[in-house]
Order: sequence, then structure tokens, then C-alpha cells
Amino acid sequence: MAALAAEQADPARPPVRRAAPAVDDFVRGVLAHDRALLGRTITLIESKNAAHNALANEILVKLLPHTGGAYRIGVTGVPGVGKSTFIEAFGCYLIDKGHRVAVLAVDPTSPLSGGSILGDKTRMVNLGQREEAFIRPSPSGGTLGGVTKTTRQTMVACDAAGYDVILVETVGTGQSEIAVSDMTDFFLVLMLPGAGDELQGIKKGVLEIADMIVVNKADGDNEIRARQAVIHYRNALHITQPKTPTWQPPVGMCSALKEHGLGEIWAHLEEYQGKLTATGEWQQKRQKQRVKWMWAMVQDKLMSDFRNSPAIVDALPSIETELLSGRLTVTLAVERLLGLYHR
Repeated sequence: MAALAAEQADPARPPVRRAAPAVDDFVRGVLAHDRALLGRTITLIESKNAAHNALANEILVKLLPHTGGAYRIGVTGVPGVGKSTFIEAFGCYLIDKGHRVAVLAVDPTSPLSGGSILGDKTRMVNLGQREEAFIRPSPSGGTLGGVTKTTRQTMVACDAAGYDVILVETVGTGQSEIAVSDMTDFFLVLMLPGAGDELQGIKKGVLEIADMIVVNKADGDNEIRARQAVIHYRNALHITQPKTPTWQPPVGMCSALKEHGLGEIWAHLEEYQGKLTATGEWQQKRQKQRVKWMWAMVQDKLMSDFRNSPAIVDALPSIETELLSGRLTVTLAVERLLGLYHR
């Protein structure tokens, strides 16, 4: 109060600055379900500032003992399949059943401008208004597969914040399916009703990594085509090798717009968790994912260090000039760069 009175008495005096939250403040806030501090924690995780990343790592280490209870579900599908509509309807359904839902929606980053749309929060209006929901649109940053390098860390923060279902929406660019499958417990693939979709799905190899296939938009005139698509996908799955002998991926259909079929989908998700938990595969899968996460971070760290190495930064312009002029082959350019980095 004294500081405020002094500031009002002397308008020229600079305002009193509040101290930035310390690590323990962030931890307490996240554990107390403070969405604002959770958002600020994720901002630190996504930051390219080294000091921010160091702070984020300290926060995550203290949050780790409070994690492990969330059901991490990847959701993918071709553009136009209705991923955002489905996630909003499914998220609201889960909240009505007593769950707390976090949505991590990865938006593609433009290779030209570097910008991203980040529009999922505006599309999921109803879900965004629910107190039990947290929606975080994050730019992919050009990461291969359209999944942010920090998505795994963000899931840790959301898990610690008490969100027991985490939905990760991908951009559906092909490689993103594999990336999300490697970091989630369950991989849900949405398909459109209509001829040819089942063959396209097989081409992409989606059927090999899917834990469930759902034909969306099964309403109105589409319902008959959706039922036919379900039959095609079931037949196709019989000739693929399941990821685990414990689980044969089911095929269902729903109408996210009409909110039909959501209960059946959740029933399959609960059945999957129960079966894999009973055999020990649930925990084994998560352990393998941690190892993959470690190596992915090693790769990212090595690439970052390589690009920022003073020797590489100094020599790269001339090497690129020689490469473009045809005086240097790609193989020799690589060997020269690696030689500079290893000195």
C-alpha cells in the first residue's frame, strides 16, 4: 500500500515491478490447476530462449512425480475430415462424464512466412468455454511431421495440472501420424465416408499404426456410405498385422456434428486401456516412448549445436557458394562441414 501511495503521489516515479514467478510458484500454480500459469509454463517450454528452456526444465523435473495418470490420445485424419469438430464434441462428452480435458492442437507453420493460423481455439468455442478444458494451439515450427518438438513436454505439464485426458490433434501431413503414435497411448484415425478412402488409408500406412478407425460425418445422406466404409476398413484390417496380439483395432462410425457415437468410441478406449494394463503392455509402451523421446531430443540438440557452431557459421556461406556453382559435390560439402565440427 505504501509503494502504491508513493507512486500515486509522484506520477514521474517508475511503476513498481512485480518479481517474475519462481520455479516453485510455477509448480504450485500448475498443480493447483491454474490455467494461466500452465499457459505460461508451456510458453517457457516452447520458447527458443535458452534461459526460458532452463527454467522450463526445472519446472518439469518437479512436476514429473505428479504425472502418469493422463490418457494421451492422438487424433489424426485428412483435412476436411472434421478433426476439430470431433475433438470439441468428444471433449465436451468426456467433461460431462467427469473428466478434465486438455487439447494440444498443432497448427502447420508456413515455410515462407514462418507464421501459423492457430485457429483451433476459435473453432472449439463450446469446449473452450468449459472450466474443465484447456486448449493450447501450438505452431509446428516447421518440425518434421507437423508435431512440435515440445509436445511431449507440454503433455507432462498438462498431466501434472490434473487433465486426465489429453487429446493431441495433428495436421494430417503424413509423417505426423507416426510421430504422434510414438508419444501417445492410443492413436485414433478419422476417415471420411465414401469410395476410395479405404485405399488411400492403406497407401499411407495409417492402418498399420491405428488403434481405432472411426468414419466421421456419418449423418444424413452420408450414413449409408459411412456404413459401407466401415465394412471396407474392417476387411482391410484383417490383412494387416496388429501392433499387439492383445488388441485388434475396431472400426466404428460417428457424427461429431450430431454428437452420435461418442460413447461407443470412449468404451473402446477404456477397453484398450484395461486390456493393455492387465498384460503390462501399457507401462512397457510408455517406457519405450521415453527412450524414443530421449533420442529425439539428442538429435535435436546435436543439430542445434551443429548449426550454431562458430566454425560452421563461418564456413557455411563459402561452402554453399561452391555447392551452388557446381565446384563442390553434396557429399564433399557434408564431409567438409562434419570435419569442421569435429575439430
